[in-house]
Amino acid sequence: MPKDPTHSRRHDSQRENTVDLKKLIVITPGIRSGKPCIAGTRITVYDILEYLAGGMTEQEILEDFPVLHSEHIKATLAFAAQRERHLAA
Repeated sequence: MPKDPTHSRRHDSQRENTVDLKKLIVITPGIRSGKPCIAGTRITVYDILEYLAGGMTEQEILEDFPVLHSEHIKATLAFAAQRERHLAA
């Protein structure tokens, strides 16, 4: 059976995200009780997810937290998706 080309591209993309996630999201004991945070900040993945779930747009979050960039929001969503996949497995 032929390989699904979109699957392999998606898989490659997930592998690249894993590398980026390690640079962008860190867990440091003693900072925010060891919760995953945006590297170099005390802003947790949970904080950003809560803002998004509460209706804030990416642009509003970036305006409220000038230290953040669009890649941080994308990394947060990828991190949450990766964690969900891990929990489902």
